Amino acid sequence: MPSDYYDILGVSRTATESDIKQAYRRLARTYHPDVAEDKVQAEARFKEINEAYAVLSDPQQRETYDRFGHAGMPGAGGGGAGFAPEGFGDIFEMFFGGMRAGAGGARRGTNAAPRGADLRYDLELTLEEAYLGVEREISFQHLAACDTCRGSGAKAGTQVVPCILCHGSGLTQSVRTTPLGRFVTQAPCGRCNGEGHVIPTPCETCRGQGRIERRRVMSVTIPPGVDDGSRIRIANNGEAAPRGGAPGDLYVYLTMRPHDIFTRDGADLSMRMPISFPQAALGAQVEVRSLSDEPLTLDVHPGTQSGTRYRLRGHGMPTLRGGHGDLYVTVQVEVPTRLAKRERELLEELSTLRGDMVDERSFFERVKDAFRPE
Repeated sequence: MPSDYYDILGVSRTATESDIKQAYRRLARTYHPDVAEDKVQAEARFKEINEAYAVLSDPQQRETYDRFGHAGMPGAGGGGAGFAPEGFGDIFEMFFGGMRAGAGGARRGTNAAPRGADLRYDLELTLEEAYLGVEREISFQHLAACDTCRGSGAKAGTQVVPCILCHGSGLTQSVRTTPLGRFVTQAPCGRCNGEGHVIPTPCETCRGQGRIERRRVMSVTIPPGVDDGSRIRIANNGEAAPRGGAPGDLYVYLTMRPHDIFTRDGADLSMRMPISFPQAALGAQVEVRSLSDEPLTLDVHPGTQSGTRYRLRGHGMPTLRGGHGDLYVTVQVEVPTRLAKRERELLEELSTLRGDMVDERSFFERVKDAFRPE
């Protein structure tokens, strides 16, 4: 049997909206999968908390839940709430084509002001911008509230009036007699399209829509350490809602531009560093490029082989929770393609001292020797 939503949030049935919100925030901080130690258990608990809050924070859904419990929630008996206040109404709608009204069956009218649409903006960053954080200016088209009518849709000096057919409810009722009894069903009002009001004199600017398309320019603060796929939510900066509802949100999705030197793995950075043969053989201190202004020096150990990987702790990307990742430097010993006469003499001398054989004859001369009869 599903757990009681009030018990999940740890509040009483007389809890206020503020009490429910505070309880949700407290539990969300504790059981969010990103901060909890047991990810699997926290994810399941976090899902329960969200489900409980989605129902109890909505007055209509809470009323339905108080009346019918989980049986009044959509999806009851089918494994999961749908977070909408229809309750038993879905069953009646299947048989009678409308929503049952009256005691125990009321639901939110269709004239409730909807929320504005959310918007998505894709923003590409360089690795340097992700390392330091940056303020970026973005520009996008969206539906904004009409300045002339302030979103009402009515011409200045006129008003939006309730629909005389549905009396402002947005719903019309009809009575049906069935073998199960007499039921009152509701359907969206045909005169006002379920909005509950009409506009006798529409605004000339927005033509009664209450919204107009407009380009918006705004600054977005990108914190240091963001990664590819990170998302920044800017509340109430999406599209304006019709009929004075709450605006939607703007979501900025971040992608990282490939870097010429560094590759990234979470908070760690990797790069390849070319060094000369003497540096690899004798050891050396070489300067390493980093994303910070701090000069970095890599101590190459004597006898270092090509492909050796060094780790510079704390010189990777910053993290959103503080601290830095590491920088991994893979050295690559470069073999010169051209040698001066003196350089060649020194290498030959070194080869002789080490006992290495240097055959100065050409390839073709060696082939002829191989096939010459004894």
